[in-house]
Amino acid sequence: MNISEFEKAIGYTFKNKELLQRALTHSSFLNQAKDRHLRNNERLEFLGDAFLDAIVAVRLCEVMPDAPEGVLTKERAKVVCEKSLAEVGSDLGIGRYLRMSTGEASCGGREKPAIVADAVEAVIGAIFMDGGYAAAEDFVRTAMESQVKKAVEGKLINDYKTELQERVPPKCQLKLKYSVVGEEGPDHAKTFHVELTYDGRLIGRGSGKSKKEAEMNAARMAVESGESFVL
Repeated sequence: MNISEFEKAIGYTFKNKELLQRALTHSSFLNQAKDRHLRNNERLEFLGDAFLDAIVAVRLCEVMPDAPEGVLTKERAKVVCEKSLAEVGSDLGIGRYLRMSTGEASCGGREKPAIVADAVEAVIGAIFMDGGYAAAEDFVRTAMESQVKKAVEGKLINDYKTELQERVPPKCQLKLKYSVVGEEGPDHAKTFHVELTYDGRLIGRGSGKSKKEAEMNAARMAVESGESFVL
């Protein structure tokens, strides 16, 4: 693990390098490591999650001074969700530096959104432990600013099916229909293809490793196309 290389990527140099190593240690790594004193990143993730929420809340209050509490809560949830954190982690290249078992790595663990998102939170926790709140705040504000900007512009969506549902008039929601139109691959690695129609008109297509993922991608296509729905 090239600690100094990752420190350059996050813009913070640790005084206690062990904290950063722990933040980048997935639980699976301990199962194959011989050192019983190793610790995974789950406690740091817990800590980082708390500070992430607080720091993003402050930032949203700054950039959305007139937004009511309900809107701020909704936008914060989008900014700190797994999808957003995974995007941030991917931009930082965090997957390359994670310590995990050979089996987890061979299954694509370095790119799994949940693992990447958890590692980002763990790094936040580690920075706080090493440099205090101000250091953690500097990192979060820099790393998450693009996500905050998307939220302010209404471009940050973490649940496209719900977003689409909210855009359709209540009386017309039954006109939305998701249909599996194909599937391929062995049972343990299937890919599903879904079409989304509104009142019989095709408005989205999506594929995924599960029907849910395929439906979400179809809904995303409909949302991003700017579909409008009338009674």
